[in-house]
Amino acid sequence: ETGEGTHQARAWKSFLFGDNQHHLTHQYITTMPKFSPFAIVALLIASTTNNVDAFGSLPSFAGGVKSSSARHMSSYPTSYEDVLWTPSIKSGDRDAQLGPITNYCEDLHKVVRRKTRTVECGPIKFGSEHPIVRQTMATTDTANVDASIEQIMRCADKGFDLVRITVQGKREANAAMSIREGLFKKGYDIPLCADMHFQPKVAQMVADAVEKIRINPGNFADGRKDFDEKVYESEADYQLEREYLFDAMLPLVEKCKKLNRAMRIGTNHGSLSSRVLSFYGDTPRGMVESAIEFADICRSQDYHNFVFSMKASNPLVMVQSYRLLAAEQYRLGWDYPLHLGVTEAGEGEDGRMKSAIGIGTLLADGLGDTVRVSLTEDPEFEYEPCNQLCDMAASRLATNEDAAARQSAVKSYTDTRDITAYERRHGALPEKQEGDAVDVEGFLNRDGSVISAVNPEMLTEENIQYFYDQLGCKTAVGMPFKDLATSDSIFLRTLPPKDNTAARTALRRLVEVSTGIIVPAEELEKDPLPNAIALMDLEEAIEKDGKLPEGAIRLAVTIHGTEDDEAIAKVKDLKPTLVLLRTDPEVSNLHGSRRVFEIFKSNNIDTSVIHHYQTDTSDSNELALTMGTRIGSLLTDGDGDGVLVEQIGDKQHFSLDLLRRTSFSLLQGCRMRSTKTEFVSCPSCGRTLFDLQETTAKIQEATGHLPGVTVAVMGCIVNGPGEMADADFGYVGTLPGKVDLYYGKEVVRKGIPNDEAVDSLIDLIKEYDMWQEKEVEEEEEALAAA
Repeated sequence: ETGEGTHQARAWKSFLFGDNQHHLTHQYITTMPKFSPFAIVALLIASTTNNVDAFGSLPSFAGGVKSSSARHMSSYPTSYEDVLWTPSIKSGDRDAQLGPITNYCEDLHKVVRRKTRTVECGPIKFGSEHPIVRQTMATTDTANVDASIEQIMRCADKGFDLVRITVQGKREANAAMSIREGLFKKGYDIPLCADMHFQPKVAQMVADAVEKIRINPGNFADGRKDFDEKVYESEADYQLEREYLFDAMLPLVEKCKKLNRAMRIGTNHGSLSSRVLSFYGDTPRGMVESAIEFADICRSQDYHNFVFSMKASNPLVMVQSYRLLAAEQYRLGWDYPLHLGVTEAGEGEDGRMKSAIGIGTLLADGLGDTVRVSLTEDPEFEYEPCNQLCDMAASRLATNEDAAARQSAVKSYTDTRDITAYERRHGALPEKQEGDAVDVEGFLNRDGSVISAVNPEMLTEENIQYFYDQLGCKTAVGMPFKDLATSDSIFLRTLPPKDNTAARTALRRLVEVSTGIIVPAEELEKDPLPNAIALMDLEEAIEKDGKLPEGAIRLAVTIHGTEDDEAIAKVKDLKPTLVLLRTDPEVSNLHGSRRVFEIFKSNNIDTSVIHHYQTDTSDSNELALTMGTRIGSLLTDGDGDGVLVEQIGDKQHFSLDLLRRTSFSLLQGCRMRSTKTEFVSCPSCGRTLFDLQETTAKIQEATGHLPGVTVAVMGCIVNGPGEMADADFGYVGTLPGKVDLYYGKEVVRKGIPNDEAVDSLIDLIKEYDMWQEKEVEEEEEALAAA
């Protein structure tokens, strides 16, 4: 029996931890009677063997015994009852013993890599002292040894540091050994990672062949995915089931430790076990707690050569989960590396965009030690976006002189974001005022706005109809009207001259269908445009007290992030329709923008903020990655109401249509505004039972016009139903040549031949009243419909 201030408590603390562990309080000592006699004995042995501290510098009992690796395995816990499990989050024990969550990254105002331990994986190392590891996953049948070797060599030649292969059973485990030997013979020492689901014994086998094992806590011990709700009378009932987790994991942990194999504890949002789903729900917290349980088992055996991942197909869930895990690691005193990835991101621009939103956001805060960009494409094509994201991250580190200067240039502010919950800031929408000649309410959209940058050359008489089309307008007898994915407003730096009747008429017709026309105030003063939105820099607007030029209907202001707090706070009095946030190039966009939103929050300013991004790139993939990282890192915090992309430089590399569609993809990827079908598409692997790329293309062609509908395309049962749990409809390979169709989490049609499956999917969507016919684009049909 020990208590606060007693000699016994101080004696326990001194005996177990030495006299220098001042950060350990009596609270940790008083938990000791909760542990079994074996656990206490293990602590005593650990603390007195070879002068090794029982927990190193860890601030709690959380996570197991830290002891000499020379000790025999039998001195470690052999039962789940003897593991020193991390204190419960639900009961409040963790908060009581360790205090609340504080930081999730090294520095909120500078980009500094989170300090992580070195994890060895053959010839490569993960951790903050090493470059970010680029990795991918083979799509070949692992049992086809020659094809797998050839593809892995292509990946290595492309620049990847590690390749993951799927291992379904003993046949693939044996093939993995042959692949490893074959690569060595050809002079390739690129490490391999075995992707394991359902098969603990096979995982032990394949550990002989590969340098790393990935296990999924959702199905490694729990088996096939099910959605049966379990009822737990108490947390103790929930914790009793740790027995089978421990029993399944222990042999693998022992083998990985013996062979110095690396491990990834890879939690996926869509494949949480029914046990975790029932207790924590389908939440980031459930993902984190699931991973911590498995880490506790590893740590109980003094095995630390592992990394974590928290993947989800939804970038917002993915970002929140990784941040929460990082915050818990800080609280627990853990320093395990993070593997970053957005699972089932898809292909093409959308796949790159979603990956950039999730991965880029975390890298921008210094989180992440290895990256995989999951695309429904051949693995070699994952390298460029993966490498670009890593290079962008390196360029933003405060160890880079220019980056450090930009981050230091941001004026002081207090970061009050809550990383444990997502809450979007909703900017105010334009409201009709007395005397308005046009409807201003459509100038912005409540779910996120797209503003298109336009130049007068686009408004020549012969181009007008094409111009409307590029904005996403439908037309009837030459007149534009808004559609689902039409630009909400346009931005003109210079106006077409007043005598250009065709151009001025085109602009008037856009305003008449509630499209805002944003023009610099000095342009409008020279050549008024009726019902335009006058744009001023904030300082100018303050100086003019927001007075509008002749003919203008509303005010917009540009903020650069260099203004002082008092000036930014005056936005509240100016009452502009919107703010264009275009940070000065000498200021960190991420931190400068966060400062602006903090000032808005503290002053209760609800003006809509549009992120104004200027670019001179000629690479559409780079555009998607940069937008996803630069703007997505703010939208994932709920900060921002839309986007304006403006091309600068001598040449316009992209069409107005491409920039508009990319902008809408950004908003949809950030779960703001849905303008097309959302596809959750796995990247293919050796388990895939059909040609995933070809099938995905067919499904996208047939169903890509259904905004608000999510369709998951999964190559095998591993990635479905689990990974597509939040999809409306699922298309899942189950047997060679056969597909099962899902509605939500339920199988509704089984064993459909591949050549009939797409039509059957369409029938299923119709059955649930979520189908709409594709629009015919000919003008005559549009007129008839109108």
